[in-house]
Amino acid sequence: MNDKRITWITIGVAALYLALLIGWHFYDPSSSLTEAVPGADNRPAGNARKADDVLIGEFFMKDSAAQLSAVAPDAGEWPCFRGVNHDNIASNARPMSLPKDGFKDMWSLETGEGHAAPVISEGRAYVLDYDERMSADALRCLDLQTGKQLWKRWYRVPMKRNHGFSRTIPAICGGLVVTIGPEGHVMCCDKLTGEMKWSMDMKKRFETEIPFWYTGQCPLIDNDILVLAPAGKDTLMLGVDVQTGETLWGTPNTVEFKMSHSSVMPMMLGGTRTYVYIGVGGVCGVSAETENAGKLLWSANKWQPSVVAPSPMQISQNQVFLVAGYGAGGALLQVDKSGSGWNATVKDSYKASEGMSSEQQTPINYKGKLVTILPKDGGGMRERLAIYSPDNLHKPIWTSAADERFGLGPYLVVDDKLFAFKEDGELYAYQLGTGSMTLLHKQRVMEEGIDAWGPLAYADGMLLVRDSKTIKCLRVFE
Repeated sequence: MNDKRITWITIGVAALYLALLIGWHFYDPSSSLTEAVPGADNRPAGNARKADDVLIGEFFMKDSAAQLSAVAPDAGEWPCFRGVNHDNIASNARPMSLPKDGFKDMWSLETGEGHAAPVISEGRAYVLDYDERMSADALRCLDLQTGKQLWKRWYRVPMKRNHGFSRTIPAICGGLVVTIGPEGHVMCCDKLTGEMKWSMDMKKRFETEIPFWYTGQCPLIDNDILVLAPAGKDTLMLGVDVQTGETLWGTPNTVEFKMSHSSVMPMMLGGTRTYVYIGVGGVCGVSAETENAGKLLWSANKWQPSVVAPSPMQISQNQVFLVAGYGAGGALLQVDKSGSGWNATVKDSYKASEGMSSEQQTPINYKGKLVTILPKDGGGMRERLAIYSPDNLHKPIWTSAADERFGLGPYLVVDDKLFAFKEDGELYAYQLGTGSMTLLHKQRVMEEGIDAWGPLAYADGMLLVRDSKTIKCLRVFE
């Protein structure tokens, strides 16, 4: 290549570079842009929302391949927190005995971290679960026989882990299932199809202050009325038509209680149907009678623990037993009708080391005797099963052996058997007598059980247990 040709190539490249440089300086890219105005993208109405908005139940998934197993005609039900009668006692529909070769594993299911427990209805189990990866609160419907998921309805609600997420137990009423999520979101679905019926955000609607460690209150359905205790700025308790979500009555929060981890319990006190609730600030009774539903009948604030998980328990026609952890201990509340009003008086209160108490689980009133697991600050009998007489709440009439300590584990009664679940995953079965128990069988059912605190659920010979990340179904009767 000669020098003249090289010179012309160099001049051409330089001219091209100069032209590109001049064009880059004078080019105006904004001339081809248009203004973005609301609605210009033709997005469907209603899809826009703020980042912190929660659309309760917005997503749904059904496993088309999953089929419900055949359901025995006498299969039992465990439709809500503490069972059919809200007492944590179940009955077998037919005679059953403990299996000779031990409790049998039927299935196991991995969950997000939490302590929410299942309910059982018509061969299905329903449980709240939190998917940390998706930041989603989910209601899962499972086949009780196999553990296979039939459907799931969920919604996004970003949260940070705080000793787990989900803690509450659904409630079944007729063809509906109702849940309360970790942040106080109420969701009502068709229990068979998962179809969304209605929802409520207690945090936004009532300015509810969600407790530390998230919501622990389980929904109560009483004669087709969903009873909630938002304990918000203006509303203490309310009754909702479970079919429609319409508010039927509300109780003004004149006592200024805040939401606790405890649940509302129905009782018959002094001949009056009453909803009893322990909030942060004290305990109260609200009328469940049709003619004055929602009326605040009485309240007491002499005993008011800062943290309370167990629910109130009736022990006589006018007495309610109260327990809480973190040093609160126990208290005996007497409720009496006085003329046109009521008196609620704390007759006795004491520290956990001085009498019957519980930190996590609600005690059981079985044939006039009170069954509990004593808390970790319960002195020398800490974490043992214990039986008390209502006539003496300070001295037990029976305790489990020194090596039978259960931590914060749950327990329930089936016929005359008591099942107690150690928080490390070991299951005990006792024969209940008059003021005593006899150990029948114990078995490790979770190899590395961690924080097995979720309440138990039972139906038709099957017991559902869980630790912080696993639910198991066990055959405990044959």
